[in-house]
Order: sequence, then C-alpha cells, then structure tokens
Amino acid sequence: MKLQQLRYIVEVANNALNVSLTAEKLYTSQPGISKQIKQLEDELGVQIFLRSGKHLSGITTIGEIIIEKSREILNKTQDIKMIVQEFTKPNLGVLALSTTHTQARYALPEAIQTFVQDYPNISLKMEQADSTQCLINLKNRVSDFAITTDLSNLTDDMIALPCYHWNQSIIVPKQHPISGRALISIDELANYPLISYDLSKEGADIRQIFLKNGKTPNIVFNTADADLIKTYVRLGTGVGIIAKMAINVQNDIDLAVLNAGHIFPYSTTYIVFLRSLYLRNYMYDFIKKFSPHLDKSIIHKSLACENNQQVLAMYNGVKLMIK
Repeated sequence: MKLQQLRYIVEVANNALNVSLTAEKLYTSQPGISKQIKQLEDELGVQIFLRSGKHLSGITTIGEIIIEKSREILNKTQDIKMIVQEFTKPNLGVLALSTTHTQARYALPEAIQTFVQDYPNISLKMEQADSTQCLINLKNRVSDFAITTDLSNLTDDMIALPCYHWNQSIIVPKQHPISGRALISIDELANYPLISYDLSKEGADIRQIFLKNGKTPNIVFNTADADLIKTYVRLGTGVGIIAKMAINVQNDIDLAVLNAGHIFPYSTTYIVFLRSLYLRNYMYDFIKKFSPHLDKSIIHKSLACENNQQVLAMYNGVKLMIK
C-alpha cells in the first residue's frame, strides 16, 4: 500500500469518478491511475470502485470507508509537512481560501491586502464558489478556510467561528415612488418585482421570509452578484434586495437605500476550517485580520469545544461587528 495509491482513490472520488480529469489535475496519465487503483484493490482483496465496462460507475460500501480513512491519512501527512515548514520555513507556505461572491467582493479585500503585505512569501490561493462547494473544498483539503454565511452543510469535523453580522438593504432609483420612505413594510414590498440574491446562497432565504408573512414575492431575477442587482435596479427592472456592505456611498449615489433590518434578520459570516487542520502562525494572523475578535486564545478555546453548538454558545451575548 502506497500513499500515491491512497491519493489516487481519494482524488478520483473527489472528481466524481472521472479518472481522466483526475489524471489531468495530478499531472499524470489515466492508465497509470487505473493501474495503481487495481493494484491496491488486489493487495487489499476488495473492490473499492464499481465498474461498468472500463469506466468507474460507483463506490462500494467498503470503498467508502477506505476512501474516508485514506483521506484522513493524507491529511495527517499534509499536517506533518506543515509542522515541519512552521519550524524550518516559517515565512513560506500556502493560504487557500474558498468564499462566496459577497464575501470575496466586499468583505475580504482589506484583510487580503494587509495579509499579502505582511506575508509576501505566502502563496495565496482563492476560489469563489457557493456555500456548499466552499465546504466541499474544505473537506477535500482544497482549501484551508471557507468563508461563508450558510452552514447547512457543516459537518462534525469542521469548526465554524462567527466573524461578523451583516444586514440587507433595499435599493431603488432615486425617482422610484418608495425612494423617500423611511420604512417600507413587507406587504408593500411584495407588490413590486424584486431582484435579489440567489435564495439562501447569500444569507437569509428571502423567499421564505415572504412566505412566512403570507406573501408570495415576485422575484424576477436571482443572482449572487450584488453589482448585477444594482445594474438591473438602475434599468428599472425591479426593487433590489442587497447586502448593506455592498453599497458604495460614492459609486451608488444615484440609488436610494432603504433600511431592511425590520424585514430581514441579520446574517452571520463564519470562517470555517477542519478541526484536524494544523494552524500555522500566519493562519492565526489571517483570521485575526479578517475578524479582530478571533485571536489565538479564542480559537484555542473554540477548538476545545466538543461540537459546533458549544462553539456558537461561546459567542452568546458577544457583540459582533455589523457590516
């Protein structure tokens, strides 16, 4: 049994059983991967993958267990490398992030700017994805941190630290009938065509909030891109519902911004990582740059909790920053 063989079966599983794509990502050949997988199966005396002709069609029950254990082993070997680097090359390394559009566009730039200035020899890798893919990247060790609002796919091997709250705002052209209103009710809002985030992918599920109030929203355009929401609001397509942090006072001077905190509850952004991740000093520093209340001592206390319910309970009563 070789680490290379374990890496192959894990990566094949990560890439939806597509051996050619796995070979491309690992800079090797498809026949070479297939040969190594078959040799591992012969050595173990079990079938890890189901086959349909020459193609992999599924994973066996025992194969699921073997792949999960292989993933743990590979993670540990990666951690050993990181521990050695921390002692031998403390200023070299990689920081890999997966995050949603709103966080990447409006929340992260300042922290990223100061981080790259302070750590010029740390290689930064970022991927924009939806919340589900962010956590998948985390599980597969494609990313060190996921920065997201939706924790519906959080698993027990992950830890989520709350960073800050953020509110929604309503935006319309300044000539719109509601532009001068201090407050607007959800009943009134339901009368207008709406342009919003892609349902629950960026914070509160806007559609569900309307339905709970006995209203059916007329959502004419869903997008994860706040700038697109602004564009179509300017075109008169509808009333926009947008993260307050996405409003730029200088660039959006032509838009009227109405408070929506009385209609939509605030959302919370979290930084999520695997409990098994060996946190290097520059990783602690990045977390603190992004969310100043999350210093090393707080992170250690969070890691000592048995589950995420206990972690979140630590923050009951703590006033997080609101963006």
